[in-house]
Amino acid sequence: MHLTRFRVNAARPGSRRLLSSPQALHAAVMSSFPHLLPSSDDTPRVLWRIDHNARAEIILYIVSPDQPDLTHLVEQAGWPAAATNAAADPRARGWQTYAYTPFLDRLATGSTWAFRLTANPVHHIRRKDGEPIKRTAHVTPRHQMQWLLDRQQRSGFRILTKPADQRLTDHGTEHDLIVHNRRDLRFTKSTDTSPTRRNVSVLAVTFDGRLEVTDPVALRHTLTAGLGKAKAYGCGLMTLAPLG
Repeated sequence: MHLTRFRVNAARPGSRRLLSSPQALHAAVMSSFPHLLPSSDDTPRVLWRIDHNARAEIILYIVSPDQPDLTHLVEQAGWPAAATNAAADPRARGWQTYAYTPFLDRLATGSTWAFRLTANPVHHIRRKDGEPIKRTAHVTPRHQMQWLLDRQQRSGFRILTKPADQRLTDHGTEHDLIVHNRRDLRFTKSTDTSPTRRNVSVLAVTFDGRLEVTDPVALRHTLTAGLGKAKAYGCGLMTLAPLG
C-alpha cells in the first residue's frame, strides 16, 4: 500500500474545475494508475481526500495499492514549471508517495493517535408505512458524531474521551471529537453504460479527534478500504498522525 500527498495550486483554472466536481477529481485520481480500468469490477480500492488546511494550502491525499503517476495533475493543478527541476530535486515533481504498509504493520493495540476522516454519514429510513427505505444523510453534528461512534468498535478503534472538566462543548459530547467543514456536493453523473445524466447529492463532513487502537487488523482494513459510503467522491479516507 502507498500513501500519496499532492499539493493543489489553487490559482490554476484546472484546480478550480477539479475541486468543484468530485466526479472529475475521481476520474483524475483513477487516471493516475495507467494499468487500472475504472469501470472494471475487480479494480482495487483507491481512496482519496481533499484537505483545505488554509486558503493557499489544499492537499490531496491518496491511499492506493500501487504508486500513482500524478504528472497530469501537476500539469492541470500543480506547478508544472517547478516540476521541470525534478531531476535535480525529486521534491519538485509535485507529489510525494510513501510506503504505507510498514506504518500499518506497526499499529499496535493500545497505541493512541490523532485522526482525520472525511465521510458521508448516512442512515436508512422509511418516512411512513408502505414507502421504500431511503438512504438519507445525517445533517446535525450530534447525529454525525453518533454515526462515527456507532462504527468505532468494528472499525478497530475507540475514540478517546475528554477529561471531565473539558466536556462542556457546543454539541454536548464527552468524546475527543469534532465535526466540521460540511459540504453539500451536488453534480450530474453519466456512465458509459447509461448516457442519461442524473443528479447526485453527497453530504460530506470532516471529523478530527483522537483514538486508541483496539483491533489493529480491523483498523488496517479501515485505513485501506475506507469507512462509509461515497468513497468515489472523496469520502471514507481516514489518516493517523502522532499525538503532539
